[in-house]
Amino acid sequence: MGDQNRKTLRSFYCRDYLWELYEVMTQDLGCSMDYLINEAMRHYARSRNYSLAASNRQGEPQVVSPFGPPGTPQPAAAPEQRRPPPLPGQPHAPGHQPPPSPQPPLPGQVAAGSAPAATPVAPAAAPAAAAQRQPLFLLFNGQRYRIDKDKFVIGRGSQMTDLTIRDGNISRKHAAVIHRGGAYYIKDLDSTNGIEFNGKRIEHKRVDEGDTFYLCDYELRFTYR
Repeated sequence: MGDQNRKTLRSFYCRDYLWELYEVMTQDLGCSMDYLINEAMRHYARSRNYSLAASNRQGEPQVVSPFGPPGTPQPAAAPEQRRPPPLPGQPHAPGHQPPPSPQPPLPGQVAAGSAPAATPVAPAAAPAAAAQRQPLFLLFNGQRYRIDKDKFVIGRGSQMTDLTIRDGNISRKHAAVIHRGGAYYIKDLDSTNGIEFNGKRIEHKRVDEGDTFYLCDYELRFTYR
């Protein structure tokens, strides 16, 4: 067999992204570009069942194709033979399996091919009237704010809050009034200076009638009236 390690300089067209990909591979694997290309070609030929046979009279190896020598006609696939079904009263041909007899439906089942009986549908129950949420009002800086949403955010950031307090001591998202389980709660949103109630810093508390909280020096008073 000829020398399979012999190399000859050749040129070919290559897609740009493949060449860039192989350049990265050469750096990562520490090998040359021609080594990668030769390996890729060798593996592709092997995956297609192409190989080299013994040398011919001129000493050159012969390529063995899985489809035979060039020009060899390939046998056409034989058409599938289908047996016609037997006529009524005739015995089935050898190897022909008769169709299974339909089984009677079990109690409660519908026979195959028959339309299922219409099942009466009970009228849908009228939806219950949604519970009216009791609104909560916040009194701040002479203004009265209506809170009737699940989360009312208080803080310094004007684009992310429902009540904006422009003070450097107030965090961007300082606190929130949250509606849960039919009640309102005030919750600290990991602020720097926190929330004070009755002189103590709190993390969260249910909002009751007349509760007054402090964010730094700012008073927040709540009422349901």
